Amino acid sequence: MVMKINLGDIVRLKKQHPCGSNEWQVVRLGLDIGIKCLKCQHRVLLERGVFERRVKSFVSRG
Repeated sequence: MVMKINLGDIVRLKKQHPCGSNEWQVVRLGLDIGIKCLKCQHRVLLERGVFERRVKSFVSRG
């Protein structure tokens, strides 16, 4: 089943970013999911399947 993802969602990933944060904002949708670290503003592009495996929880919905 496909996970329901919206622009602006704040997600918590399983692993921490090197800056110390584990909360990210969804900034791009499609086959690839673009996310932005809320602490250092670093942007990452992940394949949808990889993104869905790494999501631990939703902090807020956009």
